[in-house]
Amino acid sequence: MTIKVIETTPFSDQKPGTAGLRESVARFREPHYLNNFIQSVFDSVPDLAGARLVIGGDGRHFNREAAQTLIRMAVANGVSEIILGADAILSTPAAAHLVALEGAAGGFLLTASHNPGGPDGDFGIKFNVRGGGQASAELTDRIHARSLQIREYREAHIPLPRLDDIGLHSLSEGCRLRIVDPVNAHADLMESQFDFPAIARWLQARPGRFLFDAMHAVTGPYAREVFVRRLGGDDSLLLNASPREDFAGGHPDPNPVDAADFVARFATADAPDLGGASDGDGDRNMIVGPGRMVSPCDSLAIICANHDCIPGLAGRLKGVARSMPTSRALDTVAQALGIPCHETPTGWRFFASLLDAGQIQLCGEESFGTSSDHVREKDGLWAVLAWMQMLASHNCSVDELLERHWQRFGRHYFVRHDHALSSEQGDAVMAHLDQHTDRGRLTLGGYELSADSFSYTDPISGHTVTRQGIRLHTDTGGRIVFRLSGTGTQGATLRIYLEQAVAADADWRQDRDGVLEPLSRLALEAANLRKLCGETTPTAVI
Repeated sequence: MTIKVIETTPFSDQKPGTAGLRESVARFREPHYLNNFIQSVFDSVPDLAGARLVIGGDGRHFNREAAQTLIRMAVANGVSEIILGADAILSTPAAAHLVALEGAAGGFLLTASHNPGGPDGDFGIKFNVRGGGQASAELTDRIHARSLQIREYREAHIPLPRLDDIGLHSLSEGCRLRIVDPVNAHADLMESQFDFPAIARWLQARPGRFLFDAMHAVTGPYAREVFVRRLGGDDSLLLNASPREDFAGGHPDPNPVDAADFVARFATADAPDLGGASDGDGDRNMIVGPGRMVSPCDSLAIICANHDCIPGLAGRLKGVARSMPTSRALDTVAQALGIPCHETPTGWRFFASLLDAGQIQLCGEESFGTSSDHVREKDGLWAVLAWMQMLASHNCSVDELLERHWQRFGRHYFVRHDHALSSEQGDAVMAHLDQHTDRGRLTLGGYELSADSFSYTDPISGHTVTRQGIRLHTDTGGRIVFRLSGTGTQGATLRIYLEQAVAADADWRQDRDGVLEPLSRLALEAANLRKLCGETTPTAVI
């Protein structure tokens, strides 16, 4: 075996976002770009030497090539065993589970999540720590600092086996490669969390009652194993279940905009009782019923309220958490249950800290992510199974479950408006909004408002992060949140979140857009969007 030490120079754009480093495929293909980031991780996590490492990805374009580079660099940096999902495939929750199951020191996940794929699309890489959780803010800061100083990286020049050759392979005297089935361990985990016989009876009671859209992404094989082989469903319940490197030209994001065709199937007279969809790497979910998409905020709150019918959560829910932009519907349920509800910045790593400490067992975010403490990542398949379990246990429809919930807890009307801006426009809008937070209280559009900039101190590590979004609270139970997204690779996406609470004894059957229209107008005025950007029509309403 020959280990080469290759000279390099730093790149200035390798600061990880909320879920790793995401750039265009073209950028990752530039000489040394991927290598520099990988070496920066190894330099920042010395515990990887002599330890196990998990590698897998969502199967998008450049996945195999990047995995081969990772394997060679892992060998050169002293890793003793590499556990690879066959063909370099692992959904994000499956990879997190495998890190914990195998006692690995960490794992590299090759994914840009819900971003488009293909040669002209995006690629991404992130590092998950021991236990399967995302790297902390402190660690990603160290990795970024190292990426600005790096001058060389190490790579072993060794032949590699076929990446789909399941079994044990010797790579060097001190390192072996174990290629494993990417699906079974995670399917076993799902079976341990839910009452599969009850779900199977519900699923098989009426032909065509359930439909799942894998969006030509990584979840297809997982869905086939769980819904078809283990729960006895028919193959016809799976849509777009064959993974493609370019996601068949689609945008693998399970939301009513990018999965509009799927949502349209539930507007027909013979619509299925329940629909589920997942994204590029399998960590997001969308829940659909006849004539309705369930808000992810409502979904999280309803799972919390009905947790006792889910075996993996029953009798052990001590705390929950939501990301700050997510509606406060979860807070209302937690208060009724007498358990704490934590409000964290966007980014699953903040949940992982609370999960590891045993302070929460359920968490979620408005961007279609929901999970429990069975893994340290969000889990699209888990969320869909949770809805199947609730409908089976209560013998009701999606609408009936929603209305029972609102009758008890009231309703939090919620929507997200995305505005595609240039980086300069995004910065200008946030700078303007900062002026409101400096004042604290203001009168605008006939509303009395309080304004603040959200900051968070991790109760476990004590680490503080600031400037996580700007919040405006009205005197009538409304809330507006402004935040620049950290998941894109070009320009800036300004996300405006609108929320209006309506009590259980009020009219919670109103049209969502009608209820939120006053807040929408107020948000545009508060952000001065027309003057600063010249455009006030959202590019997406979710």
